[in-house]
Amino acid sequence: MYELIPTAPLEEGETVITSFYPDRGAYWKDHIVLAAVAMAIGMAALFFMGNPYIWTGAVGGLAAVAVRAFYVASDELQVRWDLTNRRLLGPGQRIARLDQISSLKTFGSAVQVVTSTGDKHLLKFQADRPAVMADIRDAMGRRS
Repeated sequence: MYELIPTAPLEEGETVITSFYPDRGAYWKDHIVLAAVAMAIGMAALFFMGNPYIWTGAVGGLAAVAVRAFYVASDELQVRWDLTNRRLLGPGQRIARLDQISSLKTFGSAVQVVTSTGDKHLLKFQADRPAVMADIRDAMGRRS
């Protein structure tokens, strides 16, 4: 089963500074944008194939994204990331040590954390990406 919250135990002397949760508004906004893109791609594909019913591409694109959005919303909106004074702990055993984070980037409504070993983690559907990045950078500067 997929764990939605961190399951890694805290190390001795490690404390949780803050937790990051997905934002419902960001989730739906991202899916609306994704649906619009899927609709355009579906219509373009049918147009270039010579199909006279290009509008069905829009229906198909919208339906595909809508089904996925409603199906996974209950799980995606319960994911939690914990920022400690030493690590960023994600769902299950996802761990990024603060001293190994090499870059923070935004990707849609997500914050991408890249480590020096090449691991990449996404804190998805964040309402305030700059604040999330600032919190992580602050913790990196004061880690113990």
